[in-house]
Amino acid sequence: MDRRQLLQLLALSGAGAAAARGFGAPARKRPPNIIVILSDDVGYGDLGCYGANDVKTPHIDELAKDGLRFTNAHCDAATCTPSRYALLTGSYAWRRDGIQVLPGDAKLLIQPDQPTIASILKKAGYRTGLVGKWHIGLGSGTIDWNTSIEPGPCEVGFEEAFFFAATADRVPTVYIHDHRVVGLDPADPIQVSYRTKVGSDPTGRENPDLLKMKLSEGHDGTIVDGVSRIGFMTGGKSARWTDENMAATFTDKAVEFIEKNHNQPFFLYFTPSDIHVPRMPNEQFANKNTCGIRCDVLNELDWSVGRIVDKLRSLHLEEDTIVIFSSDNGPVVNDGYDDGADPSYRQPSACRSLAWRQVHHHRRWHTHTLHRALERKCKIRRL
Repeated sequence: MDRRQLLQLLALSGAGAAAARGFGAPARKRPPNIIVILSDDVGYGDLGCYGANDVKTPHIDELAKDGLRFTNAHCDAATCTPSRYALLTGSYAWRRDGIQVLPGDAKLLIQPDQPTIASILKKAGYRTGLVGKWHIGLGSGTIDWNTSIEPGPCEVGFEEAFFFAATADRVPTVYIHDHRVVGLDPADPIQVSYRTKVGSDPTGRENPDLLKMKLSEGHDGTIVDGVSRIGFMTGGKSARWTDENMAATFTDKAVEFIEKNHNQPFFLYFTPSDIHVPRMPNEQFANKNTCGIRCDVLNELDWSVGRIVDKLRSLHLEEDTIVIFSSDNGPVVNDGYDDGADPSYRQPSACRSLAWRQVHHHRRWHTHTLHRALERKCKIRRL
């Protein structure tokens, strides 16, 4: 399966039911749900199903065991913004100028009238949701974090969105729900700069004694939760996240979206921050592996995947849901923090077609046959 075929698979709009009927399976009353889990900086050798021995990833391994495991899958770019842009739009990032790793205050790269997986599925009757990292820009110029922030995910196809603007190591360190910063006190407005220091908050450069995670290079801006970031911010104290709780926060929101929308076809784009820096696992995962902190956050990521699959099972949706797990790009070992991370290689990708894994046959689909069936039904133009 090549990149175009995978994008077409994601944008089916009801092809699952029609294709399944064509192969003798029972007719379905609605198209399959689709969940894309796009992890961050996970390497090909970081998962048990791709040969990892020192870290256990049983929930992700189960997806690979019961579905398709890609051994020749490629992302569009070696960094997160371009690869995420390409995944959502189906367009190579290098076709446009300015698509590179963005600061947290960059404007939205996707045009509101530009088709995305979310907008296509929304038109096809899916409820669409984003939970996690965004990093494709917000607004149309200078962002005022204290008012409605738009355009953003909700203007390019997502009906619900709970996310942060860029990366966990960049300011502003706040969550956004649809268009508003979550938990913001109007009396403590947010100001962000990637050029000069704003406000009086301590920074990694000026106050290294306040850091709970030391630096290896860069990342010496404003300190939030004991970790210094790229860029400077002031204000928004009540809205700032706690790194160790981020995985649980995003996973709770993903499970909540599934619960709320389980009576209709839905598309969930779940983009956890793990295992991107700063690697700050919750205490239930911290210091549990002999292979170091990268393995701890891999356990945390696997836990998130397990909770999502468990929710599908509890709602009896596992036979009606396609779950796709991948990474935005290959691994990064030393990315600015002195956390003792260990090396790994390449990029993983696995697809579990829960909707088409029939209980009585455990049906396996040939990729080229599946693609032809979907294309006939959806009449998706080539991107």
